[in-house]
Amino acid sequence: MNIAESGIILFTEHYEAAVTFYGDSLGLPVRERQADLTVFAFGASYLMVERGGFASPTEKSRQANPLVLRLDIADFESEVTRLKQKNLAVTVDTFAWGRIACLIDTEGNRIELKDTKEKPA
Repeated sequence: MNIAESGIILFTEHYEAAVTFYGDSLGLPVRERQADLTVFAFGASYLMVERGGFASPTEKSRQANPLVLRLDIADFESEVTRLKQKNLAVTVDTFAWGRIACLIDTEGNRIELKDTKEKPA
């Protein structure tokens, strides 16, 4: 298999709110926008947000959504601060292998930001 590029498709119930979250709150650049889908740059990949999913007012269980969007972040502290300044609920957890910040999108999907620099002692 010779893969030129890879992506993730996220189906949403509240499409415009999800597009605003990923574009304005997370700050992902828009690569393409159509009536029913938006493609965001997502590292060396893309994240396509489309209509047709279901939302949850709280974090979806692993049974409802066994996928986590994880982004490796070099400037972890400033990114966590920036997200909190946008009034997003962000929690930071430290493990033997490193740190992650967790937040939930407008649809109840879990997002993790992994600190690429900090390793616990």
